Amino acid sequence: MGKKKITGVYKRNNVYWLDTTIDGERYRLSLDTTDWREADSLAKQKRKEIMEGKVTATRTAFAKQKFEDAVKEFLADRKLEAQPSSYNREKYATNQLTAFFKGKKLKDIDAGQIQAYRKHRAANRCGNSTINKEVGILLRLLKKAGLRHRIGDDIKPLKEPHTIGRALSEEEIVKLRIAAAKQSEWQTAFDAFILAINTGMRGADIKALRWCDIDFFNLSLSVPKSKTNAGLRTIPLTAEALKCLLDRKDRAALFGEVLPGHYVFPSHRVVSKFNGNEFLETTRCHFDPTQPIGSWRRAWRALTKEAGLKGERFHNLRHTVITKLLESGQPDWVIMAIVGHVDRRMLDRYSHVRMDAKRRAIGSLDFNHATTPDTPVTAQFPVQFDYSEQGKKN
Repeated sequence: MGKKKITGVYKRNNVYWLDTTIDGERYRLSLDTTDWREADSLAKQKRKEIMEGKVTATRTAFAKQKFEDAVKEFLADRKLEAQPSSYNREKYATNQLTAFFKGKKLKDIDAGQIQAYRKHRAANRCGNSTINKEVGILLRLLKKAGLRHRIGDDIKPLKEPHTIGRALSEEEIVKLRIAAAKQSEWQTAFDAFILAINTGMRGADIKALRWCDIDFFNLSLSVPKSKTNAGLRTIPLTAEALKCLLDRKDRAALFGEVLPGHYVFPSHRVVSKFNGNEFLETTRCHFDPTQPIGSWRRAWRALTKEAGLKGERFHNLRHTVITKLLESGQPDWVIMAIVGHVDRRMLDRYSHVRMDAKRRAIGSLDFNHATTPDTPVTAQFPVQFDYSEQGKKN
């Protein structure tokens, strides 16, 4: 007993714990072992980590929280740090985590339980990419609690498909234009479509646009908020994008004054009066230019279905723009300045797009008649390759 009092290590429920006070702060930590010698060694290691600031009283308190309470604290911090779109994605991901780990304390979560969570999500036909994102948030929670080291390398990311989306053909873009003219309710989704294929902007970037970000004099727009710092950029406006913005501004003026701080894609909400038994009146469109639109998902789904492109992702419009710029032979730095990629490694994922251009370039080489003033041609290429579609068939 004397030794335990001196070291601050004690046993509870067959597991050794450390109870020590350093600089006036008390720390009570589970050493997660039933072996005394190992506990004594771990206690020394924990004291060293406390002295180095790797373990704090705040972390200890956070680790003792129930999962759902820890998530609330985590999201409160993330709301200050992350972009709204990133925050919303993380908030949605924590819903699944909370449903599974509700009632458990962070300090009680181990690698085995994380493995069980992944199997549970996979059984519900959840993709590896989504599972990795959710587990990533869980690991960040454990890191905040100072418990990430307990997982170590036991949890490795699941393999994800290396896809970059699909580029739409010219014919498919025409189909979307024709379909959009059939329903006025699809106007917002169609306007977002026009800006996307003329700028390469993400949907979140378009939703964040305000009128102060549009420079009608210099025919350009600035992306004020984006997924990454490299996403902050200025993009020239095409004639079609300019017309789209002018039309939206004219429509916004029908609801009142258009101010620089108003959103280009404002919030539209359904407003109803309810007397407790039934709806007395419903206003289909409540226009609030001080708030951004929540989503055009429903209209986009209806529009793509009408165009015969059911299930087409809005983000594929961005892939379409990048593909077209690559095929046109634009320099990498120009493409990155337009679409806002972080580095050229992202562009390398589109390397297959350039294959046809490379084949045309190689096919244009003809050294059969190449001569120098002093050296006659002594050899010729024996085979000429046909890179046309007909040649591929043959």
